Amino acid sequence: MQHSQLAPLPTELPFRIVSKTIGQGAYACIKKACPLQENNPVFAVKFIHKEYAARHGKINARQLQMEVTVHKHIGDHRNIISFFHTGEDATWRWIAMELAEGGDLFDKIEADVGIGEDIAHLYFTQLISAVSYMHSKGVGHRDIKPENVLLSGDGNLKIADFGLATVFEYNGKMKLCTTLCGSPPYIAPEVISCSTRGQTKGTGYRADFADIWSCGVVLFVLLAGNTPWDSPTEESFEFSEYLEKNARTTDELWQRLPTAVLSLLRGMMKVDVASRFTMEDVRRHPWFTRPNKYISSEGKLRDQVNLATSMFESLHIDFSQDPLAPPPSQSQRSRQSGPSSSAMDIDTHDDLQSRLSSTQPEMPMGNVTVDWDTPLVNAFSFTQPTDHAMSTTQDYQLAGRLEDEPAMSQFSQNPAVPLIRTQNAQKFDDIIPSRTVNRFYSTWGLKLLVPFLSEALHRLGVPVPSQIAGIDTGGPVVIRVATKDQRLCLLQGNIIVECVSEGLFEVEFTKVKGDPLEWRRFFKKVAVLCKDAIYRPD
Repeated sequence: MQHSQLAPLPTELPFRIVSKTIGQGAYACIKKACPLQENNPVFAVKFIHKEYAARHGKINARQLQMEVTVHKHIGDHRNIISFFHTGEDATWRWIAMELAEGGDLFDKIEADVGIGEDIAHLYFTQLISAVSYMHSKGVGHRDIKPENVLLSGDGNLKIADFGLATVFEYNGKMKLCTTLCGSPPYIAPEVISCSTRGQTKGTGYRADFADIWSCGVVLFVLLAGNTPWDSPTEESFEFSEYLEKNARTTDELWQRLPTAVLSLLRGMMKVDVASRFTMEDVRRHPWFTRPNKYISSEGKLRDQVNLATSMFESLHIDFSQDPLAPPPSQSQRSRQSGPSSSAMDIDTHDDLQSRLSSTQPEMPMGNVTVDWDTPLVNAFSFTQPTDHAMSTTQDYQLAGRLEDEPAMSQFSQNPAVPLIRTQNAQKFDDIIPSRTVNRFYSTWGLKLLVPFLSEALHRLGVPVPSQIAGIDTGGPVVIRVATKDQRLCLLQGNIIVECVSEGLFEVEFTKVKGDPLEWRRFFKKVAVLCKDAIYRPD
């Protein structure tokens, strides 16, 4: 349910809303705002519908207040989303915070590929700086994952989402946590084994050491473009082998990693918490202290244009790949849907009282019931000939319109930043805009394009409605996506098809909930299945 269906937003606000919704969920939305009499600064405001949050998200007023209190307590750090202000009326609570203009970091990293060692080192260094600062304030994040790692407009990392954060140390006294929370691929094993489950009271775990484990998994994902396992449980083949071989796994993902980083990862992901690396151990490690051309003396990103160019040019879709085959990193793995696939669905499991995320710009939708009709079956044949032939003049005109479109590069054999973007580029977002590149363009009409797209989704096992609104009226068409990713975690979003120019339609994949790399992987599969409909100037 959209926020507009819940209740009108408050009219008496100490700021002015200046954008449409930039993120939304079952009981919340995020908008851009600025001071009443000014145009700057622009910041983000999250509006939470209190009744729906309590009813569907099991988030009560005390939990909402705790999120605000913890976020405010953390204070300012250059790699943490800043808290500005909060307020409420009878229906809504709102939280004003820093706007992460750069969007998701992991939206700009290629799935199953990762990024270069220097770039991974830069962002890992900033992540550790932020988490170490939180720990110095006695706060554990407890939900460190790509979905909560954002970028500023100049390309620096920003941690978001304090809905699961907790104060583990206050006035010198340490408190153990017993709440089971987090995301299965990134959660530390002791969070599962030491948490309260049903009537069984857990022995407790240290939130700071759980964060260190999660930071190690994020570093792994930066370098490999994939997570090391589904969850740190015996039901995961990869994790079981990790335990059996004392972290000397034969998994090809581990073998692809730079040798120098392996000891750091093994230290951060020690199952025995007593021997796990502390933050000080991490900061002293030779790989962490290595020189990096992208890091300034203040820990900020420098040489923004070259770094952004390198990241941008790594985004590529190979149309020769089989989208229905498992990715190379998964082909030798044993994927099981045992107990972990349900009990470990931590982000959405009712018994775990999942909490509302502060992540920008996408927002979780909570537990969504898909009540669509039977999926479209064989609605369109992939061998059917197309009827979208264009004249040379039309093709030339379209190529001109898309000359500066970043998303077009990923469909080239040799991806490159559009020349028009590089000529005057001075900072990160001059090369990589905040808007996702998970989109393509087509010259097919809606009545041909939408069934083609629906059939691709059906082949991937994603349910689609039998009747899709907007096709006969010229759009826009919105297809909701609710599925599980390859790690059995929830993946939700929208596919929006709309006319952007005469004879040209844009198909944009907007993530609402889930891992950004998994959403990227999903987009690539759909794009390959729809390759005949995608417009490519070259």
